[in-house]
Amino acid sequence: MSGAGVGFSPKGRLLDAGEIRRALTRIAHEILERNKGAQDLALVGIAARGDDLARRLAEELRRIESVDVPVGVLDITFYRDDIGLRGEAPEVHQTMIPFDVTGTTLVLVDDVLYTGRTIRAAMDALMDLGRPRAIQLAVLVDRGHRELPIRADFVGKNVPTRAGDLVRVLTDETDGADAVEVGEVSA
Repeated sequence: MSGAGVGFSPKGRLLDAGEIRRALTRIAHEILERNKGAQDLALVGIAARGDDLARRLAEELRRIESVDVPVGVLDITFYRDDIGLRGEAPEVHQTMIPFDVTGTTLVLVDDVLYTGRTIRAAMDALMDLGRPRAIQLAVLVDRGHRELPIRADFVGKNVPTRAGDLVRVLTDETDGADAVEVGEVSA
């Protein structure tokens, strides 16, 4: 479970602001190394919070390589396979990808990788927009418990969790603070 849309009772902090910053810097270096630079590279963050992280990665890439990498925001709400199964109404965001995805190497950015279902939905949504040369996955936290054969290419931190745990990522842009917390559902 992710920490969105449910009551959250924190049990501990997994990453603080400094650790998040260092993880994103490392991921940016790994992206550049794997792709031999930023040529034909674009970042697409999954709303919400993956887009915050994608913009930060773009800033790091600019700092390191002095190149502007395009950034888009992807809403996967209507691509989810549990859209009618959840009790709560889905929170819909706007997809804003101001570039052609065809022929680019897209780095899909999300906050937490869990079952893999969000990433599957994101890839379906991206394919509806064009045909990227490649899609790579960058996540701040990989917590395991995969239900689909999906793995991240770039990981900030691998965190073993229990299936019932919630992992919540807070970003300064959305929440006013940077942190990753683990907790449980609260009443």
